Order: sequence, then structure tokens, then C-alpha cells
Amino acid sequence: MTRIRLQWALGADRALGMPAYETPGAAGADLRANIPDGPVRIEPGDRTLISTGLHMAIPPGFEVQIRPRSGLALKRGITLPNSPGTIDSDYRGVVGVIMLNTGAVTFDVTHGMRIAQMVVAPVVQAQFEMADSLEDTSRGKGGFGSTGVA
Repeated sequence: MTRIRLQWALGADRALGMPAYETPGAAGADLRANIPDGPVRIEPGDRTLISTGLHMAIPPGFEVQIRPRSGLALKRGITLPNSPGTIDSDYRGVVGVIMLNTGAVTFDVTHGMRIAQMVVAPVVQAQFEMADSLEDTSRGKGGFGSTGVA
């Protein structure tokens, strides 16, 4: 099992606890808004950075992906514009979640609210090299929509 070491940020509410998997089969652990001076209001069309109050030490060869919560997206139009966001193994700053309100009404992010999920994933770093030519494929240069009708 991969171990992610956590540390509280200065001024964070430690009573909120660590990220948690809500069910035995969950791929993502829920992250909570750590905004003791909240709530933070997000107007329709606006985005803001919400603190989790956590620093992470992710082992080399892994990343943490930050993804939207499906219930907030469906019911409230709240999503993460850079989804999935990546927390690299060498980042040690406070983890923040960029939230975007695509809905029609104002949304208040409250202290302790589950705002995103984090998925721990392996990372493969490639070696890049320039080539004089690339192998042909059946798709070739076909781009967006070239493989059929959606």
C-alpha cells in the first residue's frame, strides 16, 4: 500500500481529520474545505481556490490527482476547471482545490464540506527524442471526431 504523509498547514482546523475513503471500493478519498473563516461564496461563472489545510509528501513515482465530486457537479454545477489537477511528488505547499461554479445560482463552500476527491496514481516519466519520421497508423493524422460519430 502506498503511504501519503500529511502535515497540517499553519492555522488549519485539525479537527476535520485526514482525507478518507467513504466506501470500501472508493478510488478517491474525499478532501474537505479547511476554511475556518468561511464560508466562501462562489458566484455563477466564478472560480476560487479553496484550501484543504494540508501539505502532502507523495512518494516518488506517484502523483495525487484532484477530481470533482460527482454529486456537486450534477446537483450544483460545481466542478474543478483543471480536472484532474495534479499534485506532484516534489510539491510541499498547501494543497488547494480550484472550484468553478457552472451553475445558475450562488454556491457557498462551507468549512468542513467535502469539495473534491484525491486519487493516488503511479507516474511514468518518458524520455523524449526527436525523430526524422514516425510510424504510420490506420488513424494517421485524423483528429477530433475522426474515429466516428459520437
